[in-house]
Amino acid sequence: MKNPWLDIALADYEGHMSSPGVAQARLLADIFAEQLDIHKPRSLAVLGCAGGNGFERIASDITRRVVGVDLNGEYLNAVRVRFGTGFGQLELVEGDIQAATVAFAPVDLVYASLILEYVDVASTLRRVRDVLNPGGAFVTVVQLPAVHLPAVTLSPYTSLQVLEAVMRFVAPEDLRAAAEHNGLRQLSAATRQTPPGKRFEVQVFRAA
Repeated sequence: MKNPWLDIALADYEGHMSSPGVAQARLLADIFAEQLDIHKPRSLAVLGCAGGNGFERIASDITRRVVGVDLNGEYLNAVRVRFGTGFGQLELVEGDIQAATVAFAPVDLVYASLILEYVDVASTLRRVRDVLNPGGAFVTVVQLPAVHLPAVTLSPYTSLQVLEAVMRFVAPEDLRAAAEHNGLRQLSAATRQTPPGKRFEVQVFRAA
């Protein structure tokens, strides 16, 4: 079955995430910037990077190598246009992070925001461990379920509604257990919330 992310235009995705009823783009960019400031990685990989939300917050004098991974080649083309000259080294990898064919040299920080809901967590964590330097950090952002809010918020960008059928919530405690099984020790966890009320768990792990 074709992955629905391949049929969602970047303009629709970015419009949806920035729309007032969703209001996730700014929050996620802020979380990304906060983690960059904490860890100050010399090398960074962003899984499911889309069009590069938050990439403008990367300090290029600190983070010299940036790897963006995404299924959708059109998203990566947008990253190339927007940030192609912004970093010492920009690597764009098209494909599914779960696949062995998606490979790149290890980095100091792997960042995965709202991607674990669409992949097999166990196999993805094994791949993350392979591309993370010893002592490196793995930061995840997962959406928490809410009784009064749909998994995919309604917006004028209706193409995103197909994601409701494939999205699966990841319980933070299950993520922590799976990460520890793969040699990733949890350092911290915090809950963040958008103005419309959707909540997200930010977890930080360290590679043994």
